[in-house]
Amino acid sequence: MTAINNPGKSSKTLLSISNISISFLQYTQGLRQNVLKVISDLTLDISEGEVVAILGSSGSGKSLLAHAVLGILPSNALLQGTMEFEGEFLDQKIKEEIRGKEISLIPQSVKFLDPLMKVSDQVIGETIDETDKKRKQALQRKIFEKYGLGKEVDDLYPFQLSGGMARRVLISTALMSNPKLVIADEPTPGLDDKSIKETLNNIKQLANDGAGVMLITHDINAALEVADKIAIFYSGYVIEIANVEYFSGDGENLKHPYTRALYKALPQNGFILSDGHQPLHSDLHEGCVYYDRCDHPTENCMKINPDLIEIEGNNVRCHRGHRKYSR
Repeated sequence: MTAINNPGKSSKTLLSISNISISFLQYTQGLRQNVLKVISDLTLDISEGEVVAILGSSGSGKSLLAHAVLGILPSNALLQGTMEFEGEFLDQKIKEEIRGKEISLIPQSVKFLDPLMKVSDQVIGETIDETDKKRKQALQRKIFEKYGLGKEVDDLYPFQLSGGMARRVLISTALMSNPKLVIADEPTPGLDDKSIKETLNNIKQLANDGAGVMLITHDINAALEVADKIAIFYSGYVIEIANVEYFSGDGENLKHPYTRALYKALPQNGFILSDGHQPLHSDLHEGCVYYDRCDHPTENCMKINPDLIEIEGNNVRCHRGHRKYSR
């Protein structure tokens, strides 16, 4: 895949994912083995100082990508393809060495916080050495101050925090190791509008401070608010990766019909809904995954699943993405 260039952004690639697929080995009746594929042929790059949003419907496998990068897939998962971090092959051993350090996760639920432990102790973590403990306490306080969490928050328990405060505590925990890459997994569901805006501003600040950010979300408005690039998930495939500024006007710069349909379904764009639904991976035919819903399918679309290629600044998986559709 050819990377999309963003003016003013660092060109150093942190994470490079090439042709990743994730399947699960299952046992059915009679101990028969069945392989369920969830993600197919996923290719993606994330650079320093860049927010890349992974946008897709709930249950589409977006969080599995985060788990694959962190090396925490379940034992029955089958992972194929390659990942590189700062140009080095990212195998399971290296994933275990750098997760929580160079790569940190902001989990999707505040339930990851221990309800029986003060939040400052959770952020600092376990440490035996007194000098190291003091260093971590000073760092924790510095990060808390950066995100507007005063000293009085240190002794609070999770149930005493607002939704926005809890999110800031999770972000602070992820930043204790000064990571190069931060994965934010569905950070906004369940929050009020003020807390959503606050959380997104904090995520954008991570990139402004030089970290690469993978934002996993099903909220297109959240992606449009903070992302530099948006990768669209559909039935286990990335079907388009576009610069955020291409989501404007009538969507004329978006190449894939599904991406344009998502954009036009927004209330501010007329709330135009398209027929059909996103199929499960087990229901896909051999051609394009969007063939049954496309308004301009070709014979190739029915028989051949297109590769992800660069067309006019976008990376798109579409046989006719380079042509103008009638609208």
